Amino acid sequence: MSNLSESRTSRVTVRLIAIQILVFSLLLTLGGRLWYLQIRNGQEYANEARNNHVQQVVDPATRGSILDARGVPLADNQTRLVVSASRTALLKMKDDGKVVLGRLAKVLGMPEKDIRNKVRLCDSKTPQPCWNGSPYQPIPITDKATTQQALQIRERSEDFPGISAEPTAVRRYAAPGNANTAQVLGYLSPVTDEEINKAKNTRSPLLRSDQIGRSGLERQYDDYLRGKAAVTRYEVDNLGRVIGQAKSDKGQAGSSVVTSIDARVQAIAEKQLDQAMKDARKVHDRNTGTNYKADSGAVVVMEAKTGRVVAMASNPSYDPNAWVGGISGKDYAHLTGKDSNYPLLNRAIQGQAAPGSIFKVISTSAAINAGYDFDGHYPCTSSYSIGGQVFKNFEGEGHGDISLGRALEVSCDTVFYRLSHDEWKKDGGDKPKKNANDWFYKTAHQFGLGKETGIDLPNEVKGRVPDRKWKHDFWMANKAGWCEQAKAWPKKKDFGTKLAREGCLEGMKLHAYDSINYAIGQGDTLVTPIQMATIYAALANGGTLHDPTVGKAVVSPDGKHIQMIKPKAHGKLPDTPTTLKQIDSALAGVATRGTAAWRFQGWPQDKIPMHAKTGTAEVYGKQTTSWFATYTKDFTIVMTISQGGTGSGASGPAVRNIYNALYGVDPKGAINPKAALLPKPQASLPKIEGDGTIQAQPIKPYVLPSPSPSGSPQ
Repeated sequence: MSNLSESRTSRVTVRLIAIQILVFSLLLTLGGRLWYLQIRNGQEYANEARNNHVQQVVDPATRGSILDARGVPLADNQTRLVVSASRTALLKMKDDGKVVLGRLAKVLGMPEKDIRNKVRLCDSKTPQPCWNGSPYQPIPITDKATTQQALQIRERSEDFPGISAEPTAVRRYAAPGNANTAQVLGYLSPVTDEEINKAKNTRSPLLRSDQIGRSGLERQYDDYLRGKAAVTRYEVDNLGRVIGQAKSDKGQAGSSVVTSIDARVQAIAEKQLDQAMKDARKVHDRNTGTNYKADSGAVVVMEAKTGRVVAMASNPSYDPNAWVGGISGKDYAHLTGKDSNYPLLNRAIQGQAAPGSIFKVISTSAAINAGYDFDGHYPCTSSYSIGGQVFKNFEGEGHGDISLGRALEVSCDTVFYRLSHDEWKKDGGDKPKKNANDWFYKTAHQFGLGKETGIDLPNEVKGRVPDRKWKHDFWMANKAGWCEQAKAWPKKKDFGTKLAREGCLEGMKLHAYDSINYAIGQGDTLVTPIQMATIYAALANGGTLHDPTVGKAVVSPDGKHIQMIKPKAHGKLPDTPTTLKQIDSALAGVATRGTAAWRFQGWPQDKIPMHAKTGTAEVYGKQTTSWFATYTKDFTIVMTISQGGTGSGASGPAVRNIYNALYGVDPKGAINPKAALLPKPQASLPKIEGDGTIQAQPIKPYVLPSPSPSGSPQ
């Protein structure tokens, strides 16, 4: 009995010891875990816990204004009643907010479908309109709500959960004096999550409430214009009750950008370009048997001495206010559709076309650099033939032996055909020498073609100089397709198959006809209006190629800090002072006795010397492109109209009218300084008050006196 009792006692003891060990182990494990969580990583978890219970309220910064050279707002802000929807709140409803959006549509007088489209999220498959910003921020439905509509929404808040109607600063594109300036200004749209992540560690991080510039000056100077939103952070408990205030960030309004654009000149440039295109559509094209289409165009007015842009217009155009508050599906389809001919494009910096005869100043320079005498005698025959191909002069005219200067004045093609062909042969023809001079192509690169001008606007295109390297690279990129299409030869002998066969076999070669066409700005050569304006400004100022600039200064919100944007030069023309004077004299001759003389009848040449060059570029499958390049000692104006006809015929009157307005010249040649729109010196700024307010000078509508004189083209 005693042994049995001892055995039971022993087992109980063992069990107690085991339980004690187990409890001790559990306590030790729990203590270790508590130490790990509270001591070793305590601060980390405390921070995370705090962040999980912090809510932030964002007060968006007021975006800076974009002003013209006289302080007139081109883009600013105005307070409007903005109706917005919380997508998060709508998705919590059983019907995803369908009933609420239906009620909202009735109050706002908008189609319910349009409202539903605005609150859906954008992705690769969802067409516009859709919301491209964060799904967690309010999505604007309209910024045109009336006071009565806003009151209905706010007073019946139980019928409109997730819907807000608040006064908000909204972007406004004022179009002062009807100066639309759309492609130069650009537009805004909501920031995306991808952009937020990309900007996290940059100088200008983005918030979900931000709107950023998508094109034009709005994009180029977005970091300055956007400012910094004020962020107030609140600590809340699990029930959402505020228990304290965390660290907050002060906001700062965006800076203003003063530009070199003069709204008065801009309005006239836009109007004259539009009128020139309308007039061109009334003219019969004898080559096609129809009127000219004049489907697009651009004009640049530049200060010759600095490269500052005084006006820049592109047509077709659009109203940038269409993007404010979220663009509608109808507007988006119009702005991005083929039928509207893509009005979002700034054709002054993105429109590429063969330059036609305004390119001949480059060919003249190339010929002189190759050793030809400017005052030599060169046959201007009615045509020029090589290998059975006949290249005609414009309208088959001949002028006998003439100088290079006279060849510019009358725009003689055959003089430049012959010079370029001779140089092509000296370089080895289609079997080039190892160190071929390639004067005509080298000079174009030296004039700045084939690369960006450096203008302070995004998405500028380079154009194209079709030299030997380009020919080879183009052939490498396309030979497979050409050779495949060429297999249809000789059963199929249409023009397209013939070209494909030639490209497959010899597309890498620079042929004689390539150089001949190139010499007069035809063939594969592509330029932009801003490139040609930069070149003609350099001819006007003695040879300096400037980076064109639109921005003139960035002014802080309080007006105390001004960052000037100074003009920069990126090169010099490859000409001696003597050559520049000779070309300058010839271009003055174009305006007085050459192809542009009929457009400058009555111009006060003795007081304001005018220089010009006309261009009519032929494009395969299309009507001719009109070019008109001009300059005085103060300004350079270049205009182009796609499928518009001849240079002087289509663009000439409009360019003349812009000069009339700039200098106050009436049709008889009298100068009225009081009527002149001569911009102030480009180094000056509008008056800035102590509180940062910029004093704008009033815009008065300008009316041209009467139509400029006309005649018959030469």
